[in-house]
Amino acid sequence: MTAIGLNHYLVLSAILFCIGALGVLVRRNLLVMLMSVEIMLSAANLALVASSRFGGSLDGQVLVLFSFVIAACEVAVGLGIVVAAFRHRPTVEVTEWRQLQG
Repeated sequence: MTAIGLNHYLVLSAILFCIGALGVLVRRNLLVMLMSVEIMLSAANLALVASSRFGGSLDGQVLVLFSFVIAACEVAVGLGIVVAAFRHRPTVEVTEWRQLQG
């Protein structure tokens, strides 16, 4: 039985990042797009933690903490924009929003 190495974590991270990027590019639902961005951030966090673990330093884990804070702020702002837009126009489909007005 082989041990799980850094390459395994990086491949899993790349697969998760591709799934998230595909979700952002293909889907037109804003909520799904936000979740896809979170998947991409989680993939980056996985790569940082794995690199930190196998590199023997804590730098990557500190960066992951900053990434969690940025992700939480991104979700709060993103959901606020989605709720405000949903009140103005009752749909979360991006194709229905052709113009933004103040």
